[in-house]
Amino acid sequence: MGEKHRVRFEPVGIEIEADEEETVLDAAFRQGVMLMHGCKEGQCSSCKSFLLDGDQQMERYSTFALADYESEEGYVLLCRTHAYGDLDVELINYDEEMLLSGIPPRDAAARVTAVEEMTHDIVRLEIELTGEGELPFRPGQYIDIRVPGTDHWRSFSMAALPQDKPGARLEFLIKRYPGGLFSGLLERGSGEGQGEGREQRLSVGDPLAVRGPYGSCVMRDAPDRGLVLLAGGAGMAPILAQLRALAESGSTRPTRFYYGARTARDLFALDEIAGLGSRLADFAFVPALSEEPAAGPYEHGLITDVVERHEGDLAGFDAYLCGPPGMCDAATAVLTAKGMPEERVFQDRFTTSTDT
Repeated sequence: MGEKHRVRFEPVGIEIEADEEETVLDAAFRQGVMLMHGCKEGQCSSCKSFLLDGDQQMERYSTFALADYESEEGYVLLCRTHAYGDLDVELINYDEEMLLSGIPPRDAAARVTAVEEMTHDIVRLEIELTGEGELPFRPGQYIDIRVPGTDHWRSFSMAALPQDKPGARLEFLIKRYPGGLFSGLLERGSGEGQGEGREQRLSVGDPLAVRGPYGSCVMRDAPDRGLVLLAGGAGMAPILAQLRALAESGSTRPTRFYYGARTARDLFALDEIAGLGSRLADFAFVPALSEEPAAGPYEHGLITDVVERHEGDLAGFDAYLCGPPGMCDAATAVLTAKGMPEERVFQDRFTTSTDT
């Protein structure tokens, strides 16, 4: 380990200790401070902050997340920042209610218990924690899974509700990408008894290493506010977790769930969503197809355009979004134009790792 330094976050006055060999974001995780974050890889800008004072260095990052002129002005990405002296940092995006409620990430061992096709390119992966380890989390959060046989990790949101006990099962909805370092292990035919070529696929019983939880897209306690849930593709996972939690609690909050897909064959979990919605006092599910005309219960168009058509004044609502940055940005623009304060738009922004 390297030297340790003080990092003070303004305007909230919270201080942590950061080792030179860890990022400021990792130091905050370790001490239970939940800073806004997304990809943890310098690609999404969720943790962008302003350096007021101190000596720091940043690991490699995308200029889409932090433009050169912003870096010159003093902005930093906390997921890439290492402290080489005491730092004073001004947080740009933060939720004071959540800052000190973080769950420090932990490592755990697991094994694969199910690999199931949901659509032509979405796979349901279920794993079970092994040994005596537990991995507490909140609905809407994600964990990292180590790619077997490598030093690489990939981030996936949990769809199942937390089970704070040894042997808990975690569920993920994962989109396969051609050549994907992890998703490529979820090819069709995965399961028990693969035979020849099995080493290239994940099968029931295979061990995995996991770490977490991460993510700040967790439900805030605001029973008097309605909800807009919005997702596309594999972004279904954390939103489905939120919906399951709402149904389990018997929520009376008005809830609208918008889900975007390309075609009807990209839709899944429709029966479960209908069942969960029937347990809520005021619920509507609006699936939209961007590449097929409207038919039956399906709307046509980009999901953000569908939200714009359907919703009126949203000043009394919160929103939870999960999808690529472009979708989240477009949705935020629509929601805020309809009166929703931007600080009540909570996001889980998907990014693609640079090494697939």
